Amino acid sequence: MYRWLSIALLAIATSSAQAQTGAAVVGKGPGVVGGAQVINAAATITGINKSTREVTLKGPQGNEFVVQAGPEVKNFAQMHVGDKVEVQYTEALTLELKKGSTAVVSRTERAGTAAAKPGERPAGATGRQVTIVAEVTAVDADKHTVTLRGPKRTVELPVQDPEQLKLIAKGDRVQATYTEAVAIAVTPMPAKAKH
Repeated sequence: MYRWLSIALLAIATSSAQAQTGAAVVGKGPGVVGGAQVINAAATITGINKSTREVTLKGPQGNEFVVQAGPEVKNFAQMHVGDKVEVQYTEALTLELKKGSTAVVSRTERAGTAAAKPGERPAGATGRQVTIVAEVTAVDADKHTVTLRGPKRTVELPVQDPEQLKLIAKGDRVQATYTEAVAIAVTPMPAKAKH
């Protein structure tokens, strides 16, 4: 479901700044910095191929794109041409200094999904959280950088805030937690007025 939802969101969100709303939040404290953003977008179902489970969506600027609804998309049969699709995408990143920690350099990932119950309107949500523990291998006060060795690679990161840089020492651990979630809901097309 995640791939289907994220493709839909990206196609919708890039189609029109007018049709999406979003909010970004950035915060920091001693040894901690984080940020998050939420994007809301909308599209309309213009075609459904029941045999391949492909759904054609049209963004507010008229661009059409096709997404495939895998078997994890419940209540597929309740979707109809003309239905509205509302998508909400949330992502957040937090970096936290772990002074004196000897935690093992590692990477863990958790994921989860939720779907509409049988008989409800088609809807679903999915999310994942990736946590990486990295070791500080170098601090360069002149260049304002920190070198981190993670489980798969080593990176050099800029640290713009001199007060934060003063807190970091070689051998410390930094925990990075990235979270993303996508929720989608289908709103049925309004019933046509009888004449």
